[in-house]
Amino acid sequence: MSAKPTSIDDYHAAQAPADRAVCDALRPALDAGLPDAESRIWHGHPVWFLGGNPIVGYGKQKAGVRLMFWSGQSFETEGLAPSGSFKAAVVLYTSADDIDNGALAGWLSQSRDIQWDYKNIVKRKGRLDRLS
Repeated sequence: MSAKPTSIDDYHAAQAPADRAVCDALRPALDAGLPDAESRIWHGHPVWFLGGNPIVGYGKQKAGVRLMFWSGQSFETEGLAPSGSFKAAVVLYTSADDIDNGALAGWLSQSRDIQWDYKNIVKRKGRLDRLS
């Protein structure tokens, strides 16, 4: 991608066909699983927020499209790999056929109930608190 996308539609349009198919499959699943979430481009990638807190997003990586749940390391359902030094966890898709809709629905359900407060991490000087 050369220019930063300004909308999720722009982001999808800039992807290669196989990656676009993954993005096009993820977006409606995320919208359905988090109907009250705000979705927008954040740091160059599509991200869904609840109460201003980032919940889930995806982005193109060399190996495929990475779906990231900001609080995913705390989920009880398996299938996500830890990512980074906080509580995020990810899964990588190389094809839309790789998406397990049952697992995705489970992660989305847990993402509502299990949230760490990324919205205020800077204010708390890097300390991450769990939201109730």
